[in-house]
Amino acid sequence: MSLEKEPKSVIRPTDDQARRLAKELIRTARFGALAVLEAETRHPLASRVAVATDLDGAPVILTSTLSGHTAAILENPSCSLLLGEPGKGDPLAHPRISLFCKAVKISRGSSDHERLRNRYLSRHPKAELYVDFGDFSFFRLELSRASLNGGFGKAFELEEEDLLAKVSSPGDWSSMEAGAVAHMNADHRDAVKLYAQNLLKAGEANWRLACLDPEGVDLVAGDKVERLWFADPLEDPSELRPALVALALQARNT
Repeated sequence: MSLEKEPKSVIRPTDDQARRLAKELIRTARFGALAVLEAETRHPLASRVAVATDLDGAPVILTSTLSGHTAAILENPSCSLLLGEPGKGDPLAHPRISLFCKAVKISRGSSDHERLRNRYLSRHPKAELYVDFGDFSFFRLELSRASLNGGFGKAFELEEEDLLAKVSSPGDWSSMEAGAVAHMNADHRDAVKLYAQNLLKAGEANWRLACLDPEGVDLVAGDKVERLWFADPLEDPSELRPALVALALQARNT
């Protein structure tokens, strides 16, 4: 009879707090480290890429054919994306997440391309200088699983269903999003400011609403990105206006 003990797993059970942290890291990322296999040598290659998200939270990147990582994901779409910006002190003490993905190229002229183009530019407006160049393409990184490190001793393994929001009708959400974002930024900048400063305690800045989805909204001010979550996920785009009004009332009373 063996007396040896099985090694204790360092992976914690996945809970709602871990799911929220994982989604927060993905939704607020401005950039990440994309890991691929180099097309010619099959050697591991890591590149820094700017990141946005689709409506459901899947990462989106814009790459040029001149980049080595573009050739790599065209030949082998399996890749990983590391997200999480270090703060003060030990960088290993700050949360980060490694996403295991399959890169899917988005065809120009498709509804997916238009949606991702709008959402990407809302997060990276300077990319408008080159986003329509013929050698640039969008890739949606389809998530399969993730490894979350929430800090020392806080390791989790998450699956696709832990990471993505349910979007019943992407076309309806996309059609509504552009108008709603423009309306909020043009006519309700005071509410957007209150979202950031009162609800998120993000400090004074020139805050604007960048993107929205069934689970919340992304607020940006220069290089700052904050995520404001709805109390409950929305089932339909028609629920958006009441949700934003409720958040504004909450912010004014905070």
